[in-house]
Amino acid sequence: MNFRNMVKYILVIFLVLPFFLFAQNSNKIHKKGSFYVHWGYNRSNYANSDIRFAGPGYDFTLAKVQATDMPTPFDGFTTYFNPTLFSIPQFNFHGGFFLKDNLSISIGWDHMKYVMAPDQNANISGYISNQVSEPSISVNPNYAKQYSPNTPFNINSSDFLQFEHTDGFNYASVELEHYLPVWKAKKGFFQLDWINGGGLGLMIPRSDVRLFTLGKNNLWNIAGAGASLKSGLRLNLTKILFLETTVKGGYTNLWDIRTTGRSVDHAEQSIWFGEFYGALGFNIN
Repeated sequence: MNFRNMVKYILVIFLVLPFFLFAQNSNKIHKKGSFYVHWGYNRSNYANSDIRFAGPGYDFTLAKVQATDMPTPFDGFTTYFNPTLFSIPQFNFHGGFFLKDNLSISIGWDHMKYVMAPDQNANISGYISNQVSEPSISVNPNYAKQYSPNTPFNINSSDFLQFEHTDGFNYASVELEHYLPVWKAKKGFFQLDWINGGGLGLMIPRSDVRLFTLGKNNLWNIAGAGASLKSGLRLNLTKILFLETTVKGGYTNLWDIRTTGRSVDHAEQSIWFGEFYGALGFNIN
């Protein structure tokens, strides 16, 4: 089973299974009209994807490119719990409002990181001229040619391509979430909710690209859009404090990725992603 189908099946199970396994709990915690915020950290995974690069003198596509995330090693208070540095790792920040006791709407920022595996083998199609971009730069003569579809190709990271969304692969979304109580303590505020939801949003990456050795760590830009489904568990520890773990999967279409730093050059890419995050949150009544 490929990555895309795996994400689809997992999300379908998470979204449907709770409604068959658990009945509604009559002893509810009333949430309507309240707010919440949570902050956490994620690991992400990406399906192989095609990347098209286009500009003066070139238009080519690399097929089924492999990529990974780039988690910051856990170092406690040095980075993760440091107020000046805790946004460096792959993080998630969400804030929401309860429309009903079991329904909320939220806005969020998922800061994932995407790194193309260096020096990998892929397939290429399209063409590359001896001179590219504007003002033009010279290309290694070994790359300047017309490529028939699915030509085997090694993506050399030293003089052909380095490609990352590491500052990062940012998904800014609006999500609708449904809560199903699955357990509640007889005393106190302990309650476990099963959360299912979906969202739509914009992709705002900060892409670090070197194409034919020309490039830069570009500024953030609205490069595309995405859609996602998620399912998770929220454990309410007190009236205010909760913990949450969530699995999320989605599709993104980036049609305006900045590459060399010049307006005449750009890239296009569609990515299926899977994400898992844990978060600490607060209810605001």
